[in-house]
Amino acid sequence: MNKGDYQQIDPRTPGTPTPTSSGHPPQPRPHSQPQPQNHGENFGSEPLRKPRRRWEVLPGNNRFFCDGRLITASQSGMLPLTLGLILVTSGLFFIFDCPFLVKHLTCYIPAVGGVLFVFVLVTLLQTTFSDPGILPRATTDEAIDIEKQIDNTGSSSYRPPPRTKEVLINQQVVKLKYCFTCKMFRPPRTSHCGLCDNCVERFDHHCPWVGNCVGKRNYRFFYAFIVSLSFLTAFIFGCVAIHLAMLSHLHFNLHLVFLTRLCTAVELVICFFSVWCILGLSGFHTYLIATNLTTNEDIKGTWSGKSGAQDHTNPYSHRNLFINCCSVLCGPMPPSLINRRGLLPPNEHLQADADIELPATADSSRINVVGWLSFGKLFFFLNIFFCGGASLTHWNDI
Repeated sequence: MNKGDYQQIDPRTPGTPTPTSSGHPPQPRPHSQPQPQNHGENFGSEPLRKPRRRWEVLPGNNRFFCDGRLITASQSGMLPLTLGLILVTSGLFFIFDCPFLVKHLTCYIPAVGGVLFVFVLVTLLQTTFSDPGILPRATTDEAIDIEKQIDNTGSSSYRPPPRTKEVLINQQVVKLKYCFTCKMFRPPRTSHCGLCDNCVERFDHHCPWVGNCVGKRNYRFFYAFIVSLSFLTAFIFGCVAIHLAMLSHLHFNLHLVFLTRLCTAVELVICFFSVWCILGLSGFHTYLIATNLTTNEDIKGTWSGKSGAQDHTNPYSHRNLFINCCSVLCGPMPPSLINRRGLLPPNEHLQADADIELPATADSSRINVVGWLSFGKLFFFLNIFFCGGASLTHWNDI
């Protein structure tokens, strides 16, 4: 028996042919080898992952709650202070003022205050946790196509191709700016918020007091919030003043009343300094709605001649106060365009934080343009640090 005719085999190994006495392995029988079982996994490839929601991979600085049903900015800003002032002032009013006013005046005072308080909270939460009108960013193919269109319109000189488009709205030319972050031309009245890092349709402003952008989809909630808050603040201020006046009339000593009713005095001071600011803000936004303007357009003077435009007519105004109010506040709620609760297919990946890689073009001067933009952003932040945040609304121009 030759040694080379045999192979040392572990007898415990399953499925191994046993050599015969002649030294040759037996012929395999048909269907003798077991077939691999498929338990939902493809051998040689990665296992299928569980489909994810789109909000899990959406770019931008936003936070999501309740499986993507609620959306807000990543920075809450002054929202805790807003909630705290409303809850503390209303709580002190219901605890210390309402019992006295119900006893000496009428029982309808806490009912009216309760309705206003609930309405203020509901509209505040709707403004804070709703989509303001975020536009989805361009896909890779869309961004490359836009870059090709820009290259075709550019000249062969050293100047970079123009990053604007002109469209005609109500017989008036409106320029559309290119967004370097979202890789698209912004639709009319759209602006990019630097805090949320998203393009928002009909962008009004980023409000730190509600912790969210104010745009096309939540502007009506914001306006209802500030108007109802104006009524609530004025109502509490009037009731507190009546309470203190009645106490001073009964005790004939206003100083003693303020010492014994310290909480009521605190309410009076808070409401006195708050009511003028809130009433002024409500009046300003009432003017904007009546003229169909946004805060962003009014500050930049887009249709008032401050921006250097030749035609100062607002193309979005209906030339009628009632129609303007109805179009802004009473129109149908536009759907959300980001589909944040939609399911992603297992093999599809949304572009999250990584920038779209665009093909290199012959015009190398674009690098200088982006560099100047970065320098402009740095100068803008230094200006805010030393001069205050009053010019924060101009961030979208950079």
